[in-house]
Amino acid sequence: MSIHSETTLTRRKFLEAVGATGAVCVAAGLIGMPTLTEAADAPAATNIDELIAKELGAGPVALEKVKIDTPPKAENGALVRMPVSVDHPMEADNYIATLAIFVDDNPKPLVGKFDFTPAAGKVEVELRIKMAKASQIRAIAKTNKGKLYGAVMKLEVAEGGCAG
Repeated sequence: MSIHSETTLTRRKFLEAVGATGAVCVAAGLIGMPTLTEAADAPAATNIDELIAKELGAGPVALEKVKIDTPPKAENGALVRMPVSVDHPMEADNYIATLAIFVDDNPKPLVGKFDFTPAAGKVEVELRIKMAKASQIRAIAKTNKGKLYGAVMKLEVAEGGCAG
C-alpha cells in the first residue's frame, strides 16, 4: 500500500509549475514592447544628415582619417563584413570619442555606435551587417572636441548571393 501526502511534488506538477512561471515571466517582459507590426510601421529616417546630426552633433564632416575596409561588392547581403578604423591620436585631450556607422537605405540607418576613451589606444571596429540592396555606407567619427571625420562608400550587394 502506497501513502502519498498532499505535499508530494511529482515530476509532472513540477514541470507544470515551471512552465506556468516561465509563461508569466515572458508575458510580463513583453508588456510595453512594440509588436512586430508596430516595429514594421515605424517610420524610417529619411534624411541621413539629420540622423547624423542627432546622433553625433551638427557640423561639417571632413572626409579624412576614417577608413571603411570592405570590398565594393558584397557576395552575401545577409552577412556583410565591415571593418572600420580611424587614424587619429588617442591622447587625453585629443581623441575619438564616438564612431557611428550608417547604411542609408536600411530601415534603421544607424547600424552601430561605439564610444571610446584615450585608454582604447586606437579606434578599430568590425561589424557584420545585413543589407537587402545596394546602399551608401557612412562611418562618422567624432572627437572629444566635437570635430567630425568620416568616410562614405557605395556598397553593392550581389543579387541572389553570388557576386559575378
